[in-house]
Amino acid sequence: MIRPHPTVRRSAMLRRVAVTAFGLTLLVAGVTAAPATAAPDGKAGIAAPGGNAGIAAPGGKAATAGSFVDSTPVPGGFASWSELLRLQQRMNNAAAQITNAAQRSANSGFAGIVADPTNRHLKVYWKGEPPANLVANARATVATQVLPAAYSQRELLAAADRLRAKAGDEITTVGPRADGAGLLVGTQDGLLGATALAGVPVTVQTKVAAAPATRWDDTAPWWGGAAWRNATTGGGCSTGFGVFKNGNARILSAAHCGNLNNVATDPTGQAMGTVSFRNAGTDTLLLSGGSGGRVFNNSTDAQGNVVSEFSNQVIGASASQVGNWVCTSGAYSGTRCSIQVKARNLCINVRDFGQVCGQVQAENTTGLNAVGQGDSGGPVEIVNAANTLQVWATGTNTAIDDTNTSTACTGYRPTGRVCAWRFYYEDIFSGMAGVGATGVVLG
Repeated sequence: MIRPHPTVRRSAMLRRVAVTAFGLTLLVAGVTAAPATAAPDGKAGIAAPGGNAGIAAPGGKAATAGSFVDSTPVPGGFASWSELLRLQQRMNNAAAQITNAAQRSANSGFAGIVADPTNRHLKVYWKGEPPANLVANARATVATQVLPAAYSQRELLAAADRLRAKAGDEITTVGPRADGAGLLVGTQDGLLGATALAGVPVTVQTKVAAAPATRWDDTAPWWGGAAWRNATTGGGCSTGFGVFKNGNARILSAAHCGNLNNVATDPTGQAMGTVSFRNAGTDTLLLSGGSGGRVFNNSTDAQGNVVSEFSNQVIGASASQVGNWVCTSGAYSGTRCSIQVKARNLCINVRDFGQVCGQVQAENTTGLNAVGQGDSGGPVEIVNAANTLQVWATGTNTAIDDTNTSTACTGYRPTGRVCAWRFYYEDIFSGMAGVGATGVVLG
């Protein structure tokens, strides 16, 4: 179901694509004019580590460095975001070693990981006894606690498939719990007999929904977090990270933003190529325009209004673990932080779109806007602990819970659209795999 709705009084129409009978919603906004708080002409870059602002960026664009986390309250009693992120990075390094080893073993008892730095230690859940060398290697990197799990991740993924086959669109989201105790299922009104249908214990979250989520005058090579317009349909979305496909740098975004061969432009009408690859199952697509290894970000005041805009260097890709702290950078909401990962490996049912897997559920812990309409396809990033002017690519915005977690919008378009504090994004690795991309473009 597509319902027109204005983004702002003087804009084109915003188009909202609702997902599932229970409120999951894909959001696509119409864009023809820059907002009142649009970025200045030209493109902001980032100074090299240890360098000075104002150096030339690729394409001859002006470069400006900035940090978007320093003004955000630091959780968990840490002295700074750098201190928290250094611990999180060590946790994620250990988590990657464990999950990679588990995937290589067909009989692995691996269940899941919680890498919340506010706990001060990595929690690894395992059915049976984990390999001693795997645990020793993790503990050499970060304090690690191994906890028993009732089910392995492989068993829970199979149970999730059974439940989806039986329950269909009665469920909004489904995936394994990180502690291996069973499945985490999101519904709007509950699901009677969920445990019997799945064959494993089920934790049911009710009142769960989701919706996907400029900058406003970018130039090639295109950077993440900029506004793009589907010239074929009139819809507007955000650009994601630059990725490589067959050796060419392309623009990642959300598949619900366009179909193959749709023409893409920026809000000023400048051509950005066409939709050249698309995978609805991962909600990712590629635009044929050339991309760069940077992401737009901005600082905000206490009310979420944009204060200054800049961009940050992309230094690689990193899977986000349950408990991690991430930021989003959609074209409409701007940069949003204080967001924590709550679940991963989810599949969500999308009304009039289909099933999307590889999804991560995250929430703004302050109850303020995480993403909203127009932010679809935009970057989800992890700030580099060693240099907060750099980011890791970790995902692409897909959906928000506009039914149950709606909140005031922020950023470049604070009025005339819907935003929420709970959202869903596609994991960067599954999103790239869905369109045959082999890696992110580095800055």
